[in-house]
Amino acid sequence: MMRTISLRLAAPCAALWLATASPSWAFIAYVSNEKGNTVTVIDTDSWTVTKTIKVGQRPRGIEFSRDGKFVMVAVGDDDTIQVIDTAKQEVVDTLPSGPDPELFALDAPGKTLYVANENDNTVTIIDLEKRARVGDVQVGVEPEGMTVSPDGKILICTSETTNMAHFIDTATRQIVANVLVDARPRFAEFKRDQSELWVSSEIGGTVSIIDPAKREVTGKVSFAIPGLRNEAIQPVGIGMTKDGKTAFVALGPANRIAVVDGTSHQVKKYLLVGQRVWHMAFTPDEKYLLVTNGVSNDVSVIDVAAQKVIKTIQVGELPWGITIAQP
Repeated sequence: MMRTISLRLAAPCAALWLATASPSWAFIAYVSNEKGNTVTVIDTDSWTVTKTIKVGQRPRGIEFSRDGKFVMVAVGDDDTIQVIDTAKQEVVDTLPSGPDPELFALDAPGKTLYVANENDNTVTIIDLEKRARVGDVQVGVEPEGMTVSPDGKILICTSETTNMAHFIDTATRQIVANVLVDARPRFAEFKRDQSELWVSSEIGGTVSIIDPAKREVTGKVSFAIPGLRNEAIQPVGIGMTKDGKTAFVALGPANRIAVVDGTSHQVKKYLLVGQRVWHMAFTPDEKYLLVTNGVSNDVSVIDVAAQKVIKTIQVGELPWGITIAQP
């Protein structure tokens, strides 16, 4: 049985979680393999797999701590968040969550973790320094997509069955608005200037553009691929460049990434990737975008400037989430 680190951390250990980000971890990617119960480590200089880490059952959501020294992964069937030490490349701790955690989001300082628990319709709030669950927010049915606004004041949670994006005040931990979107919202992403919130709807086949100030849908991105039925085009993960000019949208079983103009909201092109594309992460310099392909068990590497796929990397069984440390 894995030894769990005490919630009462010594100051040096706590500092590992809360320090300023270090660029020395910036080009290592971690991929959660949902069916393989592993995390694959990829060196993005050589584009090779350097390690496979055994984790709990059904890993999905995955993200670096702000200092780049830990990777957190939601292991849904174990009802917990596991913590990987990136120096040791092994699981060293667990964090409390509700049943079936899926996606989660960190606040800007990296002190608070917000976790969507799919099976009990709640968002769990975790104090990372104390390693303690400090609150819950009741949301809609089957919560999944999670993101924090750039100013840190609003947490967004999407509920797949309720078909809403919930706006949660991070100070009061109360829902302050509910925005109806198309069927089965899976992911949410803010522009860096907080002018827009993008929410993907898997079954609806659209991405809703929401004005965060007015808290209303102002437009939608639709997709059409010759030779594919509309029901095969299922938007899930979203990646937005820092300047907000370009967005990449994973289209699930369509096996495509849509390249979308961030201003006009028009689709510019489609990139053919692996089978059942899920989520994505940029390298810190935004030269490359890595996307996970669940059915083909690989990761596609996209040259962002050229907007083309340049490499495929074989990983574990049913890759789902991916994270790369940001400076």
